[in-house]
Amino acid sequence: MTGEIAWDDFRLVRAVAHARTLAGAAATLGVNPSTVFRRLGEIEERLGAKLFERHRTGYALTPAGEEMTGLANRFDDQVSAFRIKLAGQGVKPSGELRVTTSESLLAYLLTPMLAAFQKSCADIRLDMIVTNQSLNLSKRDADVAIRATDQPPENLVGRRIAQMGWAIYAPRPAEGETPPSLDDAIASSHWVALGDGFQHVRAARFVRDNVPPERIAYRVSSVLGITEAVENGAGIGPLPCFIADTRPGVVRISDVQSEFSAGLWLLTHPELKQSPRVRVFMDFAADALTRLKPLIEGAKPLQP
Repeated sequence: MTGEIAWDDFRLVRAVAHARTLAGAAATLGVNPSTVFRRLGEIEERLGAKLFERHRTGYALTPAGEEMTGLANRFDDQVSAFRIKLAGQGVKPSGELRVTTSESLLAYLLTPMLAAFQKSCADIRLDMIVTNQSLNLSKRDADVAIRATDQPPENLVGRRIAQMGWAIYAPRPAEGETPPSLDDAIASSHWVALGDGFQHVRAARFVRDNVPPERIAYRVSSVLGITEAVENGAGIGPLPCFIADTRPGVVRISDVQSEFSAGLWLLTHPELKQSPRVRVFMDFAADALTRLKPLIEGAKPLQP
């Protein structure tokens, strides 16, 4: 061993071990895959030992890697026990926490989790900032962002929770009738679409590129609005699965469209990640949202 190693080195090795890929580890750590590759090489060089064997199926631990990962897991367990002990002694995070997210995420996914967090951590006051625009966390517009994106800002850190699924939905037909197939819907149905302010959303581009303008019967600059429009019979439309799969008035007519998807991220500024109230919120939110991953990713099968 030719140099010292830090706790962040253990975290990185553990992330690669769990994900078995650089991309998966990078998503867990909130960094770029190239950063994981570079840092892993530096760690192995300092240790003078290989930690992983590189195979086509992914990264496999060497004996040295298994030992380092085991140490990381044991240390993490000890840290968790220490946090519980502190909580029992009355050392609790407190103060105002500003969280920004979108209207649709707040209304259909986050509110039950936020209410549970407030009950669990009553000394933290939540200030929710609902906007579809990215806020500047470095200027304290907000402390934490919960966002759907494939390109989180490089100046922020956090974790990717899930891949948000979208599919094509139709109004639920009357009893005895069947909904159209996706091909038939593209060929002859009326559609609803997101407005011009959402043209960066891949689902909006799909409608623009595949449906003749004269058959787009309804436009609305709101994901909630387009959901209501489909459910009330205005037309066919792309919807996030976490909303549409809970609505009885719509039916899915396509599989999850992977080209529409974006990652769901929990993000904060590096200088805030060790703040007690930010840390406890990020941990709570990550745990709660991970349990909702099947809903977020649209795991519900396509109904005939």
